[in-house]
Amino acid sequence: MARAGQPWLAGADLITGVPLHPRRLLRRRYNQAALIADELGRKHPGLAVPDLMQRIRATRSQGGLSGSARRRNLRAAFAVTAAHAERVRGAHVVLVDDVITTGATVSECARVLRRAGAAEITVLAVARVVRTGHATYV
Repeated sequence: MARAGQPWLAGADLITGVPLHPRRLLRRRYNQAALIADELGRKHPGLAVPDLMQRIRATRSQGGLSGSARRRNLRAAFAVTAAHAERVRGAHVVLVDDVITTGATVSECARVLRRAGAAEITVLAVARVVRTGHATYV
């Protein structure tokens, strides 16, 4: 991902992962998007900000939901943390996720970042789910 995302990472001001709700993080014990963002931050010192965003509302699992249901489920679920609000203004933020299915999660995160004043948002993900016919390929 570091190699493929180099053109965007080179111009980034901040790198962050899609946040999990604290209860889900406690249950899972890790946030794969945050782990990937932290690793990218090692290659770009000072840019990784793990707590740039927070999930302020617990949402039901996205599994089995349609694209429109996923968007409704995520509405008002994320916020930029007060501690980093100034850093977001005018910044190029690289948002990291592990898998993009419909894009609802990264779209909602990007909407929140844009409203907080981010000048540019780039999304990097490990995989994108592509549906063709009855099969799903990752």
